[in-house]
Amino acid sequence: MLKFGMPTLIELPSIEDCAALCRELGLGFVEMNMNLPQYQVRTMDPARFRAVAEEYGISYTIHLDENLNPCDFNPAVAKAYRDTALETIEFAKALGVPVLNMHMAMGVYFTLPEGKVFLFERYREEYRENLAVFRDACERAAGGSGIRICVENWFGYPDWQVEALDLLLESPVFGLTFDVGHNHCKGGIDEPVILERAARLCHIHLHDAKDGRADHLALGTGQLDVPRYLRLAEERNCTVVLETKTAAGLRQSVEWLRKLKME
Repeated sequence: MLKFGMPTLIELPSIEDCAALCRELGLGFVEMNMNLPQYQVRTMDPARFRAVAEEYGISYTIHLDENLNPCDFNPAVAKAYRDTALETIEFAKALGVPVLNMHMAMGVYFTLPEGKVFLFERYREEYRENLAVFRDACERAAGGSGIRICVENWFGYPDWQVEALDLLLESPVFGLTFDVGHNHCKGGIDEPVILERAARLCHIHLHDAKDGRADHLALGTGQLDVPRYLRLAEERNCTVVLETKTAAGLRQSVEWLRKLKME
């Protein structure tokens, strides 16, 4: 049986607010977004979050800071991001969090007359070396906890980043997140990359999308074949975040799912 969750919402400032809505909607977990100031590891008390989880009958996943760039060519900057991820792994272990979601940073690019040149592509060897350091540090930190760091598709996967993705997947600690709305808005280019590695798919960000631009829509309001992605989630036993950005969108998505089950 699929386990559905919700993201933390700007309109709900505290974890208690999010947990209450999560329980009200019959969802199983809250994905804490570490871009928000109230979800910074160094200021969060694990005991408080455990108590909230117990009170509301929920659990958690974690969305790492979207700016996370452990491959920055400045070693001090790279270390700061790497340390942030390692601290988050320790926090996740304290809460029994199974999934950490992360974006792969595209890094800086130079715009030349012939187009964009990504520095991670041009200096590929240095990039891969930094990524391997990050991968190995995360694997040591996660140990036998069962934590999976799931890489989310975001801006599409150019060839050099597919290579980097496979470098991370050499570690059993890393897996995949499939964001179906992002994929739709990029013309479906991420889906083959993910399906070729479907054995490593652990987590899905589910939201509707349309017109190649608008995503994070309530389910049933866009162009996606949502039932097909639900079947994929069932096949891979994925956790599924209903990744709309408002409480109204969440309510609408949950109602749509309930009607789907009745059909």
